[in-house]
Amino acid sequence: MKKESNRAYIALGVVSFFWGTTYIASRIGAQHMPGLFVSGVRQFSSGLILVSFFLARGYSIPGWDALKKISLQGILLLCVANGLLTWSLEYISSGLAAIIAALVPLFITIFTIWLSRCTKVTKWMIIGMLIGFGGVLTIFYDYLGQLHSKSFVFGVVLALLSTLSWSFGTVYTSKQKLSTDILFAVGLQMFIAGVVMLIVCGLTGKYANLADTGHASWLALAYLIVFGSLLAYSAYVFAISKLPPAQVSIYAYINPIVAVALGWLLLQEKMNANMALGTAITLSGVWLVNKEFKKTKTTTQ
Repeated sequence: MKKESNRAYIALGVVSFFWGTTYIASRIGAQHMPGLFVSGVRQFSSGLILVSFFLARGYSIPGWDALKKISLQGILLLCVANGLLTWSLEYISSGLAAIIAALVPLFITIFTIWLSRCTKVTKWMIIGMLIGFGGVLTIFYDYLGQLHSKSFVFGVVLALLSTLSWSFGTVYTSKQKLSTDILFAVGLQMFIAGVVMLIVCGLTGKYANLADTGHASWLALAYLIVFGSLLAYSAYVFAISKLPPAQVSIYAYINPIVAVALGWLLLQEKMNANMALGTAITLSGVWLVNKEFKKTKTTTQ
């Protein structure tokens, strides 16, 4: 039992670190190729590897009802959420995108309250929400000079829509019970999402010839496929199956710190006291909402 618990904590550490690094890899890829194409290739390749592995072991494609649920989950979490987030990195820094994505636990709470209609909204939840959004506004003080740029605003909107889609998709997914093996379902999500995104890229012209994109884009894609999807997502699924969700949710607070720090070190992205303060305020607000929501949920069960 202790050995399993130790492995779960190691898996959580993998998720907390490597998902933070994927913002850098996605940013690099999105500077050489359309972001939506980067996400499409990543999900298609990861999904193909996982699905092929399970089919080789004798697994069968699930029935139509299960496949519809898996497809919708893939579209919400990977097509819309990951696709738009990677697209946004054509226009905004990886650090800023990660900080916007740090609002996910806050929006998950909002969507859960809205859909369940049984969770009491407390004073501390409202205060936490205000603090979280206040932190984002603090960070945006440094970007006021860029608000005249349509491409910058477009990137921020894409990141926000991505965050909303991931949050809603997470709540939706948590309510769907599938008999399919979790990792097999994840592989199908990735594969279906990748196919959809690549079709969209083909129809809209948002694609690139991989042979002409250079070594940096190839390395970024390889990193995203191996470490971002196959390793980190598998570790996340293992951690969530062995540890309480409250403990696993700590990754949402570590990811932006990793992304901001690496963006500053490797890509010379903006980093100053105001941005560090805004990040701390944002994470504090999200933590407060998440903590209060879990407390309220426990008392109502």
